[in-house]
Amino acid sequence: MILEEIKRILNCEVICGGDSMNTEIKYACGSDLMSDVLAYFKPGSLLLTGLTNIQSVRTADIAEVKAIVYVRGKRPDKDAVDLAIKLNIPLLSAKCMMYEACGLLYSHGLPGVGEKSKG
Repeated sequence: MILEEIKRILNCEVICGGDSMNTEIKYACGSDLMSDVLAYFKPGSLLLTGLTNIQSVRTADIAEVKAIVYVRGKRPDKDAVDLAIKLNIPLLSAKCMMYEACGLLYSHGLPGVGEKSKG
């Protein structure tokens, strides 16, 4: 699934990385624990989180996460946005809760990190 489709499904606002909406996303997972991101995420994943500080972007970079969607209408701080721009990690914001966001993406065919890709 491409990031543009995720943006549409979740009715996201693009914070940065608007030129990367054709990025292919293979998996998605929601977590506010960055240790879980490091332990369980697969390269090419989308991170859904409510953690808006710079650690979310640093962790995404290490885990080879392709993009971050901040849930509950949250927006990252300036340091996180600046680092995401430097690392070319698109950041989006969705007003829905994490549970709803994950469910919507799953129902549209985007597998979780614990599943095999459907393609």
